[in-house]
Amino acid sequence: MGVQRIDCPPNRTYNPHLVRPGMGGSAIQRPLAVMMSRRILAVSVSAPVIEAARILREAKIGALLVSGEDGRYVGILSETDLVRKVLALERNPSRVLVSEVMTAPIITIEIDRSAHDASDLMAERAIRHLAVTEDGHIVGMLSVRDLLRYFKNWGRL
Repeated sequence: MGVQRIDCPPNRTYNPHLVRPGMGGSAIQRPLAVMMSRRILAVSVSAPVIEAARILREAKIGALLVSGEDGRYVGILSETDLVRKVLALERNPSRVLVSEVMTAPIITIEIDRSAHDASDLMAERAIRHLAVTEDGHIVGMLSVRDLLRYFKNWGRL
């Protein structure tokens, strides 16, 4: 299966300047739709991790979703997974499969949650990437870098 690129069009129109009722005007409270990436890259569970590492390098991202044989997302593979579960153990990245080192289940956050909620969830779970969902479907990815960029431009934690 290799790499699967999905550009998720929004199911509804978002105005990044709108704030949910009762949220106030703080940048911390704006919807994740403003800062997430709708470009989702995925790798097959049966791909060798060297393939995933190349995709990460070429796309200049830190994590990929992992798709099962049926096309559904079953996990996430991050640079941290590669370092801790492959490189640090001196495993051969050409022979180790994504399924052996991916992280599952995927930690998600709903699109209408705040940047503060996302930051708290990442800290609580000690992760750097979240899949953003809308009505139970993954519609984007959010990284700690996205949060940092957003807070630098719009507000504080």
